[in-house]
Amino acid sequence: MVLAWLVIGALLLLFELHHLAFYALFGAIGSFAAAALALLAPSAVGAQAAVAVIVALVGVVAARPLVSRRFESHHRGAHVARGVHGGLTGQEVVTLDEVGGAHRVGHVRLAGERWLAVSGDGSPIDAGTTVLVAAVQGTTLVVWPVDGAGRAPVEIGLPDRDQAPDGADGRAP
Repeated sequence: MVLAWLVIGALLLLFELHHLAFYALFGAIGSFAAAALALLAPSAVGAQAAVAVIVALVGVVAARPLVSRRFESHHRGAHVARGVHGGLTGQEVVTLDEVGGAHRVGHVRLAGERWLAVSGDGSPIDAGTTVLVAAVQGTTLVVWPVDGAGRAPVEIGLPDRDQAPDGADGRAP
């Protein structure tokens, strides 16, 4: 059972490194605490599970707010995303190569990483153009130029009235 708790803890740590939400971190710590108990009492599986849950809950309730504040204060001035995609939208980034529609995917650099990007209206955006992240679709960012050459519609996914003939956008004229 020790190995099972160690594997669960390692998987939760890997998940935490990907998301940095500080929930899985405390689940991993709970799993490692359960592994320690499994060394001392191998047949007490119920107690191991209880220790894992209690340690994780105490960590999330008591320590997570402190860890989150410390992390944010340490990275002041840098972008810290809330949740998976919450902090990505609204960011200004620069295109690394030409970005077009779904069949002409390009790239932008955001938070030090290279991201796939598509133009919000499908028109090409030249390399080196400052763009605004309007939405996230899977691992691809939907971007719009900020220089006025393109304008994000109020509702992402629906064309502007200027871009569609009357009634073609699904809304009444």
